[in-house]
Amino acid sequence: MRWRQQRQSSNIEDRRGMGRGVALGGGGIGVLIIAALVCLLGGDPRQFLEGLPAQTQTQQQPAANNAPPDENRQFAAAVLGSTEDVFTQILPAQGGPRYQPPTLVLFSGQVSSACGYASAAMGPFYCPGDRKLYLDFAFFDELKREFKAPGDFAQAYVIAHEVGHHIQNLLGTMGQVQARGQNNALSVRLELQADCYAGVWAHHAAKKGIVEPGDPEEALRAAAAVGDDMIQKRTQGYVVPESFTHGSAKERMEWFARGFNGGDMRQCQTFR
Repeated sequence: MRWRQQRQSSNIEDRRGMGRGVALGGGGIGVLIIAALVCLLGGDPRQFLEGLPAQTQTQQQPAANNAPPDENRQFAAAVLGSTEDVFTQILPAQGGPRYQPPTLVLFSGQVSSACGYASAAMGPFYCPGDRKLYLDFAFFDELKREFKAPGDFAQAYVIAHEVGHHIQNLLGTMGQVQARGQNNALSVRLELQADCYAGVWAHHAAKKGIVEPGDPEEALRAAAAVGDDMIQKRTQGYVVPESFTHGSAKERMEWFARGFNGGDMRQCQTFR
């Protein structure tokens, strides 16, 4: 991925090293799926997270103000900048409202959002209450090590997926799902649509020369790796389709590919 040539977004809020200092235990993929769903639907995950056993408290110091920009931040800002350029152009052209970019919050360990306090064990998430994306770079290490999905474009797919949730918020889709209450089937459709929107971004990013050969395959591997069936096989050894909240590996790959091949958000109708 030729991200170094891309304009970097200024909509970055860096809170790394400024956590509350409480590390939550009992996390893992189960926490990621359940707590992320609560936060995604606009709820307060504190009731869920506070039930987890707390480990030792540690005091973290804010990073020095004069520290030079690091590569992780530059990468995230470049990907976010690319999503801004793409959706500012195509969202109104494809029947949506004027695009209002979200803010990407970088954190480490634990973070406070309008959806409540969240642990890094949740993985990246979008909070509709403050229209912000939240990312702990440790997830990228987990994506490579645990999910076997390495590559910078796999990481870009993760950010673009969360931007997809922001678009759902702008379009009112997220609010409609929230009004229906907690529903696994609707949650799956919401996640698959965000995958499709990520594919739409990748389609237009490719036209701008950002995407290199092999990049789409990295994104597809990442989409498959975080499918509910793959996570359940790895963590519990068997699959329970009725409990899916994000979609199967096959579904996630198919919807990302649909967005990437067509480049049209109107083809991302997972709710039909």
